Amino acid sequence: MTATRIPGSPARPTAPRGSKRTSTPGSAPSAEHNAPGAVVAVKRIFAAESANYFLLLGTTLFLVAFGLVMVLSSSSIDSYKANGGNAFTDFFKQGLYALIGVPLLLVASRMSPEFWKKWAWVGIGLTMGLQLLVFVPGVGITFQGNTNWIHLGPVTAQPSELVKIGLIVWTGYIISRKQELLSDWRHVVVPVAPVAGLAILLVLAGNDLGTAVMMLGIVFGCLFFAGVKLRHLIVAALVIGFVGFVFSATGASRSSRISQWLTGCESVDTSNACWQPVHGMWALASGGIFGVGLGNSKMKWSWLPAAENDYIFAIIGEELGLIGAIVVLILFVVLAIALVRVFRSTTDSFGRIVTGGVMVWIIGQALVNIAVVLGLLPVLGVPLPLISAGGSALISGLFAVGVVLSIARQPHGKREAPVGQSPADRSRLAAATRVRL
Repeated sequence: MTATRIPGSPARPTAPRGSKRTSTPGSAPSAEHNAPGAVVAVKRIFAAESANYFLLLGTTLFLVAFGLVMVLSSSSIDSYKANGGNAFTDFFKQGLYALIGVPLLLVASRMSPEFWKKWAWVGIGLTMGLQLLVFVPGVGITFQGNTNWIHLGPVTAQPSELVKIGLIVWTGYIISRKQELLSDWRHVVVPVAPVAGLAILLVLAGNDLGTAVMMLGIVFGCLFFAGVKLRHLIVAALVIGFVGFVFSATGASRSSRISQWLTGCESVDTSNACWQPVHGMWALASGGIFGVGLGNSKMKWSWLPAAENDYIFAIIGEELGLIGAIVVLILFVVLAIALVRVFRSTTDSFGRIVTGGVMVWIIGQALVNIAVVLGLLPVLGVPLPLISAGGSALISGLFAVGVVLSIARQPHGKREAPVGQSPADRSRLAAATRVRL
């Protein structure tokens, strides 16, 4: 059946079959061609990502939300006393830090690994420059014998937390360029030891042993996941362990905490180093299995120092009981699984090193913090990542997760095999292709 035309009506031009239809002057353009660039950009931002991406992002945000609740509970009494009856001051501060850190995480997740490589030297230089400010009179702040904070106008920050992420990205960039030379220890020592050693010494100069230990662990973690020979790492660990022992023995506060941890606490008074760990253990013991209830802690009534910071896990155990403490452990296990999945799926040596370093930082520091509260380690003064109160720790931790998320967004491909390493050294990297979580 063919279409007929009414006599006198204008003929409608028809396009031949197979030809592309083009818009004529005065006709409405198609929706596809009329879509503004901003809409296209938004669609790309919210494009579907991998399961590893959302597992890591979701677990991180849940930990931050849980931390806000516990900071509110653990800091309410001290905040009420210090701020004229306002029990929410510390909570509002932590919420503001979260409002800064979460968007920073999302922005960092949109960057490419090439961006982090390009700015690696600038990042480590800038963060170490901020760390130098702690020694400037009028800017640096000393608290309980540690000079590791700076005060710039209304802002108080801990630069060493930013040095951690700068050190991870810089180490990943330097070592990834030397994958074929890692069998020679000189190619590992020469680029890493001067810069990383200087960054750690700057923190030690402020008497912050706990942060320095974590930074040292981060560097070793990056080298381990890069495939550096284990015998080289063991020798370096023995040398550094001896130096650390000498450093710990020279400080009265550090030696007192270590000796009392080794010998046990016999007396408890406000001037004794046993005060904090003993009251932390009492908090855990009084929580039982189900806890005394959210907000019903007794130790937060100025009995437990740093209840919202280093010892927030004790308040979690007291208010939420053994079940709440186990839930926190499970959350960090899930976070570790997410980081391992990203590590195994990435095809770039830089991405593997950075992901491994962030994993050692967040998961390792969480284990150290919990071990201190349980009395398995002496008091080191490190916060529980993503949960404890503290703006520098929260923002830098979220930024580090954002860097890993940017690595998780990269397409998968064939994994490169390092040259010049033994099969035993490369097995840690080859595990990604043999086993998938």
